[in-house]
Amino acid sequence: MNQIPNKKKVGALDFFCLGFGAIVGVGWAVSINSWMASCGGPVPAALGYVVALIMMIPIALCYCELVPMLPVAGGGMAFAFKAFGSKIACISGWAAFGAFVSLIPWEAIQITDVLGYLIPGIKSGTPLYNCYGSDIYLTSIIIGTVCSLLLFALNMRGLSAAAFIQKLLCLVLVGAGVIGAVAAIVGGNFSNLEPVYDVSNPEIYGPGLREVTHTTMFGGIFAILATAPFFLAGFETIPQGVEDAGGDIRTVGKTVALSVGLACVFYAVLLFCYGFGWPWQDFAGMDRPAAATVFLSIFPGTAGKVLYWVIVIGAIAGLFTSWNGFYMASANLLMGMSRGRLMPKIFKRQNDKGVPVPGLIVCLILSLAGPFLGPNLIDSITCFSATAFVLSWSFTSWSLVKLKKSHPEMERPYKIPGGMAMGLFAAVVSSLVLICMFIPVSPFFVGSLSVKMFVCWMVIGLVLYLGSFGQRKGLSRKQLEEGVFGHLKKTE
Repeated sequence: MNQIPNKKKVGALDFFCLGFGAIVGVGWAVSINSWMASCGGPVPAALGYVVALIMMIPIALCYCELVPMLPVAGGGMAFAFKAFGSKIACISGWAAFGAFVSLIPWEAIQITDVLGYLIPGIKSGTPLYNCYGSDIYLTSIIIGTVCSLLLFALNMRGLSAAAFIQKLLCLVLVGAGVIGAVAAIVGGNFSNLEPVYDVSNPEIYGPGLREVTHTTMFGGIFAILATAPFFLAGFETIPQGVEDAGGDIRTVGKTVALSVGLACVFYAVLLFCYGFGWPWQDFAGMDRPAAATVFLSIFPGTAGKVLYWVIVIGAIAGLFTSWNGFYMASANLLMGMSRGRLMPKIFKRQNDKGVPVPGLIVCLILSLAGPFLGPNLIDSITCFSATAFVLSWSFTSWSLVKLKKSHPEMERPYKIPGGMAMGLFAAVVSSLVLICMFIPVSPFFVGSLSVKMFVCWMVIGLVLYLGSFGQRKGLSRKQLEEGVFGHLKKTE
């Protein structure tokens, strides 16, 4: 890698906090009741995250082997480039970039809603306009804009500065989650988990409310997979920042699997605890952030109010961990694609701290767009992002399989347990889940609007790839690979 004088190296703990914080974020606080409703109860939802763990750990292990093997910005795009060439790399990279950048305006939309629970009346007054059924207020735009600019300024100082803040915020969100889980257990009982599975309550399900495509608990367990990839995404921030790694690169790779595994366990435990704490069908209908609001019912009085504030503060910390994590990851991915001549060459530029400034500016623009869109687009953005992530994960898994066959001589500081069989399992499972996401009768179906968003996004990527043909014209595959991987040799 090119050595940049003012670039500070980042350790394995920083990468774990970057990945775990980006994964967990604010989703548990604002969406936990929605998970229960979509799966027919907290028990099937919790079991769904156990199934997600079984699916995700093999995928994460593929990253564990590939990250130290090819420690470059670009992550899955770079792995696909080495395994399959520029066309597949562009599909994988553009899908991942879409998944990454859709999270940035998502967080900008959420920030006003979450802050509204700390500052009542934050969205009072006359709305400026309506977008997809959501009223857009001036205060929402101002708050989202200020937060976006602050995160941009933080990331302009480099990954090490962003990682330090990430550790502090990660500690706050985990602490809030643990306190909430313990308090829910103390104040609850098993009867609140009943019925274990039900999708017939007319106050939760039906026309104009929530539509489900499953009628059994088995279907409810798998229904979580329609959105779980979105709420488990974030570990990809680790390979995107690997060029800043210090110490044993194998340890950095292992943090991918650790962050994914602990995130699945974190979600499953919270679902069970909160379902235990209050009758889940009442909990499913609560306003966001439900994880905080429920304590006003469980513990009337001062204790409930204190817990409410603790969870909301944890939710805000989690929101910023995701927002912060994907800011730099998105910019680094765009830089990696530019090095491979898949995107305009301007995006490969870095300042003296190793910061890909043009890519960060793109992220800032998208983040600033969020507050102008409104919260009614959140569900569709979530499912679009989940689909894009699964496509990228699938190509990464197949890349590992292909590289084991085509490049057995490559140095592998870490080798995946189970070898080829584990890689094939990850590739096949992720591919099947991806296919099911487009089938309307499948419990994994992401919705028609999300499918349209995904198709449009991939068409835009195709146009940009074809438009950059001049950069690749006349160059051999070896020369194209030099753009992505050549700088590795300079540090050997």
